[in-house]
Amino acid sequence: MFSKKMVMIVGAIVLIAVNVIVLSVNSKRQTSSTGIGRVTISIISPFQEVVSNSINFVKNIWKHYFDLVSVSKENVRLNRSLQEAEARNNQLIEMELSHARLKKLFEFKEALQKKVVAAEVIGRDPSPWFKTIIVNKGSQAGVARGMPVVIAEGIAGLVTEVSAKYAKILLVIDQNSAVDALIQRNRARGIVKGEASGRLLFQYVLRKHDIHVGDVVVSSGLDGVFPKGIRIGYVDEVNRPDSGIFQQLSVTPYADFEKLEEVLIVLDPPEKPDIVDQ
Repeated sequence: MFSKKMVMIVGAIVLIAVNVIVLSVNSKRQTSSTGIGRVTISIISPFQEVVSNSINFVKNIWKHYFDLVSVSKENVRLNRSLQEAEARNNQLIEMELSHARLKKLFEFKEALQKKVVAAEVIGRDPSPWFKTIIVNKGSQAGVARGMPVVIAEGIAGLVTEVSAKYAKILLVIDQNSAVDALIQRNRARGIVKGEASGRLLFQYVLRKHDIHVGDVVVSSGLDGVFPKGIRIGYVDEVNRPDSGIFQQLSVTPYADFEKLEEVLIVLDPPEKPDIVDQ
């Protein structure tokens, strides 16, 4: 069976050939009598008109076909160019956001005045019970177990495991985390511990201290791990029971640990803690 395309081509060739033959015959008979010529023209002309219209029809089909092919190719090219432009634009946006984060982290580093190494977060613990991350710096960069980890917003966590090129960090919101802390306004001291909900509890704060919602909580430096005065979060709830010597505070961390991408690991050894009176 012939394809439709082949049939169209063959038909066009036949029509052209017939037209040429008819025109040739007509030319040879130009010397014939006028009456015969008129009869011949009246018979042949309608057929020639059909042939010419058929040829033009075929030409138009082919022209439209090639125009459609050209338009289709141009659409493919334009779509590819658009996708490449969108990819480049997305890369520029990511670079701009990364630059803003690193600038903020660098400014915090300058204010911290500690020897630090910057690291990128490359993994997270998928378990909802543990709040840990993996970073791309390890012992080759001077990182060791027990080193504090900070970000521009404040304390991030503590290095718990180290390999040559990687380190595992226990975030401050993990239930196994604890930081000796102070209320910045009145220096009331206690221990900040993580919760499964991602918030923090400020425990063992004496009832005699007047604590307000919104008070800033900072590290005390008395645990010998975290530098003194680093922000942790702010008080969002105060629970002062009628009996007992302690009050319990709920604290919201300043850092959004779900969006953590870069951190600073403090390499300096902890300073000798000062004695702070309650």
